[in-house]
Amino acid sequence: MHTAALIALLSCAATPDGDDVRELGSRRELFVDDWLIDRMDGVELRLGAPTPREVAIVFDAPWEGNVSAYVTVFRDVDLFRMYYRGANYDVATETTTHAEVVCYAESDDGVTWRKPELGLVEFDGSRANNIVWDGIGAHNFAPFRDANPAASAEARYKAVASGEGGLYAFRSPDGLRWELMQEAPIITEGAFDSQNLAFWDSERGRYVDFHRGFRDGVRDIMTTTSSDFLQWREPVWLDWDETPPEHLYTNAIVAYPRAPHLFLGFPKRYVPDRTAVEHPYPGVSDGVFMSSRDGARWNRWREAFLRPGPMPERWVNRNNMTAWGIVTTAPGHPSLPDELSIYVSEGYYAGDEGRLRRHTLRQDGFVSAHADARGGELVTRPLTFEGTTLRLNYATSAAGSVRAEVQDVAGAVIAGFALDECAEIYGDHLDRSVEWAGEVSVGSLSGQAVRLRFRMEDADLYAVRFAH
Repeated sequence: MHTAALIALLSCAATPDGDDVRELGSRRELFVDDWLIDRMDGVELRLGAPTPREVAIVFDAPWEGNVSAYVTVFRDVDLFRMYYRGANYDVATETTTHAEVVCYAESDDGVTWRKPELGLVEFDGSRANNIVWDGIGAHNFAPFRDANPAASAEARYKAVASGEGGLYAFRSPDGLRWELMQEAPIITEGAFDSQNLAFWDSERGRYVDFHRGFRDGVRDIMTTTSSDFLQWREPVWLDWDETPPEHLYTNAIVAYPRAPHLFLGFPKRYVPDRTAVEHPYPGVSDGVFMSSRDGARWNRWREAFLRPGPMPERWVNRNNMTAWGIVTTAPGHPSLPDELSIYVSEGYYAGDEGRLRRHTLRQDGFVSAHADARGGELVTRPLTFEGTTLRLNYATSAAGSVRAEVQDVAGAVIAGFALDECAEIYGDHLDRSVEWAGEVSVGSLSGQAVRLRFRMEDADLYAVRFAH
């Protein structure tokens, strides 16, 4: 049996009449796909849109420049870390102005970033810089903090980067001082002139890699897995089902921290034959969104998740590259909940310096089940859960609402959990309990196969979970 098919079977059971039962446990489920959905009437899945915020960092140091790129961002306990290629290109002469280096920045809040003078690598006769590596792989160095509990102290941080013959493995005890783990590449099948990445998949107890390949002349994504980070299986192409090929320049795939069984990806989509502003190099780019439950089969939206917008330089070749990493940051006002931040490039190939702009969206806000004011209904597939309360991440208008009903597998209402007994839910909350006739407990149904029916009016439902 194909590996992806086997994983899919293991994620659900079956009722006596043959219906698949989705086993939720107490994990959070997002409506990024139709995995949980049986049918919708007057409801549609609607793609979210990040909100542009401030410029997080300007690549203006002599060792950086207008083609600084392939950014990695992650939170490391109480510190936010950022890594990126320092590079500059003279468009007029079509030459690089200095050797590529790997740069480092850090932040206490994910908003304001600093470039510490590390004294590690010499550039132009001085070590007063934020460079952490200048050897093989400087073109697309992609680090991560290894969450594998078996990781050694000297390899608490790892990275992959391309060199002659493929992807190479790196290690570091502190995220600043790096060395090769071995002289030979660890992955050799692919085309690696992009941001390739790997990380520890805690849900499945393995390392997973996602890297570039060319499939029938189109930039595409390959994946493979490893138990030790050095020996990897033969790479395979991601399965897009019926979604047509598009140039996917990067992939920016993460295990979503609030629901780590879900892989989310933010590729830069490249359209090579369009030119929107005057520039020597053709091509335009935007950001798209995709998700997977096994890392092999993917649901990729054709609509842009992140458009270039009105800024002319974002319509220049190879802009709008989403950095690898999603972090949670404080909101702009104390009455608001924390939000998600992603970081997107601009100014590439334009002027003397590139930039990275922060964008935000609500937690779990990538896709919503949306109903307009006319109202609609969503019914889930049969599911089992563990917990005592049903909790929703949702938003409504002042006149909108959400109600929920619990049914048996056949669709009959379970006594005490009917739609007309559900308290009308309205407002905007990340984790609100559902009540029926003043009671919130669904503990009597824990472990049983049930369906959820949602009645929605002018509302968005982002995620559901059962909690104790």
